[in-house]
Amino acid sequence: MADDVLVHRSELLRNNTVVVRGQDGVLVVDAGITGAELACLVDDLGELGLPVVAGFSTHPDWDHVLWHADLGEVPRYGTARCAADMRDLRSTADWRPRVTEGLPPEIADDVPLDLFGLVTGLPAGTARIPWDGPDVRVVEHPAHSPGHAALLVEGSGVLAAGDMLSDVFVPMLGDFTDESDPVEEYLTGLRALEAVAGDVGVLVPGHGSAVAGTDRVRARIDLDRAYLHALRDGRTPADPRIDSAEPGWEWVSAIHEGQAAGLARWNERQR
Repeated sequence: MADDVLVHRSELLRNNTVVVRGQDGVLVVDAGITGAELACLVDDLGELGLPVVAGFSTHPDWDHVLWHADLGEVPRYGTARCAADMRDLRSTADWRPRVTEGLPPEIADDVPLDLFGLVTGLPAGTARIPWDGPDVRVVEHPAHSPGHAALLVEGSGVLAAGDMLSDVFVPMLGDFTDESDPVEEYLTGLRALEAVAGDVGVLVPGHGSAVAGTDRVRARIDLDRAYLHALRDGRTPADPRIDSAEPGWEWVSAIHEGQAAGLARWNERQR
């Protein structure tokens, strides 16, 4: 992606692991997702002579809090909320079967869980990753999942967006509860990313294809905002991701249908 940023792709959900070069090693963002793919990541870094000195999870979804023993016992950071969610989950006796139940069945036997969710929370308001490398800005926001954060590698202008600004997934809302408005939370997240868009040269979403150029980053933001406005207004979004003709991705329409139904029920409760 840039002189100091590499990307490793997982095939099933097109997860992007972002690797940032530092002085003495690399920062690994959202390592994933199968055991074989994590081992491949380990091998690739070994061949490049790049030891891992830190990790970061953009949010507490299962496919963003994975790790491999051969990546090393290094600090694995996340926001304070992300780390708290992982602590709460792992404190339950049945956390492992609960996580396994939520995995795609075709890879459920090949997702390593021994080091799952062992995230160290950064103090609230932390602006940058504490490591010996290029400045990496933490852009925390409430969209999609509690404790979500994008990372902006300053200098190279690479934005690791987590589960935002994807070209294969529509915006995936958080939980519909009486205490929160998931559409407004997502719009707040888009505003946080829009605020740094002028500094972004390359966008790497958590799932899908990267794009270069501020205009294309803003186009992704505009597409997501248009989807949310249509969803909130009860209209059918004119969004190419909903009716993807690409084999294997037809199920994205089911995500949209579930969100539309969930939002309708939530709106009814608010009346």
